[in-house]
Amino acid sequence: MVNEALSEATSRMKGAVRSLEDELATIRTGRASPALVEKLLVEYYGSPTPLMQLATISAPEPRLLTIRPFDQASLKDIERAIQASELGLTPNNDGKLIRLVIPPLTEERRHDLVKIVRSRSEEARVAVRNVRRDVHNDLREFEREKVISEDDLKRGEQELQKITDDHIEHITKAAERKENEVLEV
Repeated sequence: MVNEALSEATSRMKGAVRSLEDELATIRTGRASPALVEKLLVEYYGSPTPLMQLATISAPEPRLLTIRPFDQASLKDIERAIQASELGLTPNNDGKLIRLVIPPLTEERRHDLVKIVRSRSEEARVAVRNVRRDVHNDLREFEREKVISEDDLKRGEQELQKITDDHIEHITKAAERKENEVLEV
């Protein structure tokens, strides 16, 4: 019973960490990365579709992304989606592919991005703590219903805290890596 609760906690906490890493990948740094635009939603024949399903995205140079759509008719839709996004990039369309030149970030913009990284990492920490709270309440409920002993409850709480600390540390390291990447000139 305790092991099942702990494995559920581990999988839910891993989900929070994975979600944070996906979000951090979309935050712009000084260098070009296809992850910057992969999940960008493009209105394609009336339905929002992730850009990575509509085109090949590559980074041939450190400050350049190229987007080659599978269907040339979607070129304008992709261009419109990039302009409407919060990326602050201007697409250059040559009729076959779109080039996105990634300008260097200003110092002020770098600090804004660091604030965003910190707020997203704090949201992930809160999510992990919420999982800990839920599982802790489950363990207490098991003990109240005499499904587990008091010793099992104490061991379960200690193991749950260890799992939580590991995931919080992982979140902190991921956030620090991204902050360093953003602040790198």
